[in-house]
Amino acid sequence: MAEISAAMVMKLRKMSGQGMMDCKTALQDTDGDVEKALDLLRKKGLATLAKRAGRDTSEGLVVSKISPDGKTAALVTLCCETDFVAKSDDFVTTAKILADVALACQADEGIENILETSTDSGKFSDIMTQLVSKTGEKTQVGDYAKYRLDGPGLISTYIHFNEKVGTMVQIEASDEAIADGDLLKQTASDIAMHITATKPLALDKDQIDPETVEREKAIFAEQIKNKPANIIDKIVEGKINKFYAENCLLQQPFVKDDSRTVEQVLADAAKQAGGEAKIKRFARFEVG
Repeated sequence: MAEISAAMVMKLRKMSGQGMMDCKTALQDTDGDVEKALDLLRKKGLATLAKRAGRDTSEGLVVSKISPDGKTAALVTLCCETDFVAKSDDFVTTAKILADVALACQADEGIENILETSTDSGKFSDIMTQLVSKTGEKTQVGDYAKYRLDGPGLISTYIHFNEKVGTMVQIEASDEAIADGDLLKQTASDIAMHITATKPLALDKDQIDPETVEREKAIFAEQIKNKPANIIDKIVEGKINKFYAENCLLQQPFVKDDSRTVEQVLADAAKQAGGEAKIKRFARFEVG
């Protein structure tokens, strides 16, 4: 068996990012062949992935990235099993790489496209395998969304201080001057924060699943079944309107000024800036 020197172990550690003992063991198992040892460490990561495939990944981080020109943005989550790993340097570094990869990915959706995207260190799937080999935990890309502007407007993101929940919102504007103004940018940022806090189900009532609405109506009707039949429909209608106001972003009272809805806040800001604006779509991701 070849003698495993400290220099060989350090070389493999630098190449793989694995722990000293893991590198030494891999070199011993491959008779000092650094390339074979590197492959062995990678297989170890793949084996860990397979072994822990059924584990729950309820911890992790939400990250985002906006292109320098502000016309493209991505929101994505990296998930693992424990909060301890989610706070580790290796996991945090990989999450930052993931944000870059998500922005560079050619597809606007599909986790498999993220994993196949190339980086300076190979495909992102290889980076994930290395991370799993280091942490021993199941790790996966959770949610992914990318928005691209197709006209005047802006994209704003907000990540909560715990980095476990974040939002991306796309706003259309009547012209670029309005979109580039500080007022609309600040309003967009405030709306992104609002979405993070209030968890809206949809942009407006037309985007809420009809089955959800019917289920809520049935629940409300059951709650007031002892009321006179001639007023049940009116009461249910009132409760449904309240449901919309609580769960549709445009109708929600704005967290910074509950005397106005989110729709009114954006319209007022755009009017003050000399134009018009409306929310096109949003995404809200949460882990933990």
